[in-house]
Amino acid sequence: MAARLQSGLDNRVPDESSRSLWQIFRANVLTLFNAIVGSSFLVLLLLGRWQDALFGLAAAGNAVIGVVQEFRAKRSLDRLAVLDAPRARVLRDGSIREIATADVVRDDVLVLRAGDQVTADASVLEESGLEADESLLTGESDPVAKDAGAEVLSGSIIVAGHGKARVVRVGAESFASRLTADARRFSLVNSEIRNSLNRVLRWIAWAILPVAAVVINGEIQARGGWHAAVTTGTWTAAAVGVIASVIAMVPLGLVLLTSVAFAVGGLRLAGHKVLIQELAAVEGLARVDVLCMDKTGTLTEGGLRFEDIHQLTPAPAPGWQQALGWFATEPEANATARSLAAAFEDDGGFQSVSYIPFSSSRKWSGVSFGGGSGATPTWILGAPEMILGAAARQGGGAGANSPARMSGEAPPAACLEAEPGPEQVLDQAGELARSGLRTLLLAASADGLSASGEDPALPRKLQPVALLTFREQARPDARETLDFFRAEGVELKIISGDDPRTVAAIARHVGLEITDGFDARRLPVDPTELEETMARHTVFGRVTPEQKKDMVAALQRRGHTVAMTGDGVNDALALKTADLGIAMDSAAPATKAVARLVLLDGRFDRLPEVLAEGRRVIANIERVSGLFLSKTAYSIAIAVTFGLLQWPFPFLPRQLSFTDGLTIGIPAFFLALMPNARRYRAGFLRRSLAFSLPAGLIVAASLLVLTAVAALDGPAGNGELRSAAVLTLSIVGLWILAVVSRPLTAGRAAVLAAMCAALIVLYNLPLAQDFFLLSWPPAGLMSAALLAGAGGGLAIEVLAWWHRRKFPR
Repeated sequence: MAARLQSGLDNRVPDESSRSLWQIFRANVLTLFNAIVGSSFLVLLLLGRWQDALFGLAAAGNAVIGVVQEFRAKRSLDRLAVLDAPRARVLRDGSIREIATADVVRDDVLVLRAGDQVTADASVLEESGLEADESLLTGESDPVAKDAGAEVLSGSIIVAGHGKARVVRVGAESFASRLTADARRFSLVNSEIRNSLNRVLRWIAWAILPVAAVVINGEIQARGGWHAAVTTGTWTAAAVGVIASVIAMVPLGLVLLTSVAFAVGGLRLAGHKVLIQELAAVEGLARVDVLCMDKTGTLTEGGLRFEDIHQLTPAPAPGWQQALGWFATEPEANATARSLAAAFEDDGGFQSVSYIPFSSSRKWSGVSFGGGSGATPTWILGAPEMILGAAARQGGGAGANSPARMSGEAPPAACLEAEPGPEQVLDQAGELARSGLRTLLLAASADGLSASGEDPALPRKLQPVALLTFREQARPDARETLDFFRAEGVELKIISGDDPRTVAAIARHVGLEITDGFDARRLPVDPTELEETMARHTVFGRVTPEQKKDMVAALQRRGHTVAMTGDGVNDALALKTADLGIAMDSAAPATKAVARLVLLDGRFDRLPEVLAEGRRVIANIERVSGLFLSKTAYSIAIAVTFGLLQWPFPFLPRQLSFTDGLTIGIPAFFLALMPNARRYRAGFLRRSLAFSLPAGLIVAASLLVLTAVAALDGPAGNGELRSAAVLTLSIVGLWILAVVSRPLTAGRAAVLAAMCAALIVLYNLPLAQDFFLLSWPPAGLMSAALLAGAGGGLAIEVLAWWHRRKFPR
């Protein structure tokens, strides 16, 4: 093994749960808009106008904050991912060991069991009913039988049986490197928020050059034309005006705050033992309007307790208790069968000659014993309706092979009268299921069991021997959690492989008002009919893994955003198909690998916290986007109109840094991280632009009115006019801040009050006046600035009233 590790024949591949430090740095620093800002910063330094280059320091500070916040979230998520990393089971030195998947080397022997995700490409050495789901590789969901000599590919999921396989390809040579990286990769994409913002940024990028051309011409013409500007040196002032207009158009903090909000959201959820495998999932659950849940491990605690046995005949086939003991101790027994171990002992006297492991699609397992013990040779354990229904279709039935018939003797009349028929057995099983008990049937057959082929069949003649009942404990937090989602308008669907009557009983226990569950064996194949069935029913039982996936897809076709919770390997397909897959802590490694969220402590009541975090992110980003996009809108409008009118741009870059900090940058940072429980509504970008674009035009109109009034009153100095323009912009900007902060909470009101106080203090602080070149304008210009600001504020109020009516909350 050491030689293989030194030769690089191990399974180590780049598999990070989040972006690298370089990727974080590149995403926050090396962007188009930072390039524009950096170039403008350098030009102003070369012109000796370092005071006007203040925006460069602010942009650098924003980038540093973004890198630090996201890197902190990365480290936390990486630690959780290591704790939750899957393990591989290998045979070394004659003993089975669990090791990290990266430590698997070529020629290792993998010990494969149901629920495992294969970690490296391997060749099967020996198997017992081994079946693999290769849907993650091929898209085909039907389990594939793996005989000795066949290959099992990394990324496939063992759904039945067990076996051993020798590793033939590791690391980058295998499928595992790509699939595992895809499943666990950190991502800030594929969300409505980020897609919308990226679209806006592309629009702005296209607008910068033509707007800058208009501003350049306007600045030069306002200073006497190109020749005069060059000969007198006033071109430097024109360059400063152009840079001010371009910088104002760039919503520097918006992308930063979005990244920070996602990263902080992931960090907060990590503190609640929720592992985010993609940070876009922070937003995801807030968009969900249908939550699909598996019963076992989600609504119930996952553990099963054997309840009772109900014999179906006074003369059961011999050896039935030993057969139950064998099912309970078989290495690949599922949780239901293992719970029989406390009541039935395996004395080791039975040796299996043929075995069919339990499968979620078949819902039964079977074994044939050899030897001359006198016991019935073949035993079937599984769902009553699946066993009896299949037996009836094959021409057999209950009572068709009683012990007397097995021996070829005529059975006593009393035994014949006492043996129930299939309908009676199913009725009795149904009554037990309606009380909330999981029910299995033990049946016997004198025929042998054929385990060959990909679709093994039941023996033709089966005798029902006993019904076994098991009890599950509902999670104490399930009722409260489901009540929360119903109150929030999220539709609930319970999808389980158990008897629909049992599932319905559990659903009623946790507060759902339903009469009975829908049997998934009656699910229509037609996609449209399946969609209608999903709309009409809440609880579904006897659902196969393939059906779970189809049901999720049917809901998505109806326009729903679907979350799916689960812990079994049979849930993996549905979790992968859902918009948001959520795995419990007890989930199989394969199930965790395809989930977006993992509840590390298995607490179902963590989901409301995830929903609240997602809503906080979406609602707050929409809130602050109104500030940033309004600034972009009024910057473009001012630049174009002042340029066409050949008026100088009304602000210096340092003055825009002053207004941006007070009305946008500082308050937006606090607003983006405050609590916000507003429900998600689609159409984020449309709503945001519907407010931002008119608000920007209102700001531009206020400044145009101020400049026009100042021109009518006589020539005013550039410094006085700029100070008046800063005052007007600050008033309208703070008014926009007040509108987007509504409804005002104590925290939002404190932020607004602090910004208003800071405006008054800075306007009267000599140091700030000197640095930002601000002064109180003359009385006439002061009145015009206040009136223009108040008029703009009233127009913003009218816009806010219209926006509330157009887009009610």
